[in-house]
This record gives sequence, structure tokens and C-alpha cells, in this order.
Amino acid sequence: MKTAIVTDSTAYIPKELRDELNIHMIPLSVIFGQETYREEIDMTNAQFYEKVREQLPTTSQPPIGEFVNLFETLAKDYDAAVVVTLSSGISGTYQGAVSAGQMVEGIDVYTFDSEISAMIQGFYVLEAAKMAKQDKTPQEILTRLNEMKQSMKAYIMVDDLSHLQRGGRLNAAQAFVGSLLQVKPIVHFVDGKIVPFEKIRTRKKALKRIFDLLGEVASEGAPMKASVIHANHPEEGEEIKAELERAYPNVEFSLSYFGPVIGTHLGEGAIGIGWYKK
Repeated sequence: MKTAIVTDSTAYIPKELRDELNIHMIPLSVIFGQETYREEIDMTNAQFYEKVREQLPTTSQPPIGEFVNLFETLAKDYDAAVVVTLSSGISGTYQGAVSAGQMVEGIDVYTFDSEISAMIQGFYVLEAAKMAKQDKTPQEILTRLNEMKQSMKAYIMVDDLSHLQRGGRLNAAQAFVGSLLQVKPIVHFVDGKIVPFEKIRTRKKALKRIFDLLGEVASEGAPMKASVIHANHPEEGEEIKAELERAYPNVEFSLSYFGPVIGTHLGEGAIGIGWYKK
């Protein structure tokens, strides 16, 4: 049985890696005024973070027709597709993929809700792609992804409160007071939704808190994979990755980024760390 692996652009898996592992990607979009840009296709990360300083865009899930077209194309060469989407709690992309899968004949579509996003979603995609290359069945792949979900965690420090405010997650007064006090909220995913974890004074203390949360698990010594994810702060991301690699040799670290769609909600300067036990 030949199984295709599909994801959306918010997994932020580099194109070279997608090509190498034969991962098919459907883009989400950011909308500035009347202009729509598909992330990873019409707009680079650098262009987005430049433009977002002047205007905050809205974000948009893929049209269902894009999933339908892809599934119809895949049906010519594949028996099944496993689709890994960002959390259904923050986007309708998952439901769009489910609906599209029911509309296409000749291919069995299995949709997996990562209940998260960014490279932590990407971890599921990479594992699925590796298993598909080994001719594992969709059921075997989904069983493994659900196993991974048991230990999958991610915490994100938000640096710029204005994005949370404009996105409706903070009111103006909270954002103003938080900025004055240098509050750096840490958020995480609970039941697929982004919710506050802790509010911490200063960036340095907030990052240390996330390092400690990772350390509570990594210090057990089990083999793990983790990703340091930055919003347009690559040098800082590299420094954090190097620091954590020295502290936890049992953890395989990667460096990733928050692209336009997730960056719209978190803002420049956000730093996330996510992990799971291998």
C-alpha cells in the first residue's frame, strides 16, 4: 500500500527536506489589506517580518479546493494519504482536509490533528514520512503519531504583547500594563488551543523557565527530540540551541522558526521550545 504524506505550511519544514522525504504541502495565507500571500510561496519570512511592523495581517486557512485538487492528483499514484494539520483549535484547516478527503474517490484520506503547530507539528510529519518510506500502513503511522502525542510538549515565550492584543487574546489595558512591567507571558497548547501558562517578568527569566521545563523531562536521560523555534531571531535561536545541546546530550535538537501565519499571532521575538520522547 502506497501512502502519501501531506501537511500544511505551518509545520515550517524546509522545502529541501520536504522534497527529500516526498512531503506534500498545502499553504495557509496571510492577508495584508486586499493582498493575500501564501506563506512559503508568495512571501519569505524576512519579507513578512518587515511588512508586519507596519500592518498586522489576518490569516486564512487553505481553500478546501486546494486539498481536493491535491488528493485527486495523489490518487493517481497512491492508495492512501495521511494528512497532518495544525491544531483544529486554532484553524479550520483540519476540518477542511477532512471534508476534502470525503469528496475524493480513489484514495483513502486519514487526517491527523496535531493539536499544536510549527516544528512540533513538523515532528509528526517527519516521522510519518519516514514510516511511509518504509511502506508502513496508514494505521501503523497513526498509531505511532498518537504514541508521540503522549509526550509532546511545547512552551512559547511571547515578547511583543501587541500581537496578542490585536489578535484578541489580551485587551489594550492588559497589553499596556504588561509592556510597562516587562511581562513576558509563556503560552502553551491545551486541548488544541493556545492558553496562558505563566506570566513572568523579563525575557531572561521567561526563557530560563522554559529551559527548566525541558530540563525536568530531559534530566531523566531518555532519548528525546526537541526544537528551538524563533520568530525572526535566528542568532538567539542558535545560541539557545547550543546552550541546551551542551546541557542535555540525550536530546537531539533542531532549529526552526515561526513563519508568517503563526508569527502573526505571536509577534517578532517569540521563542518556543518543543519536545517529545523518541
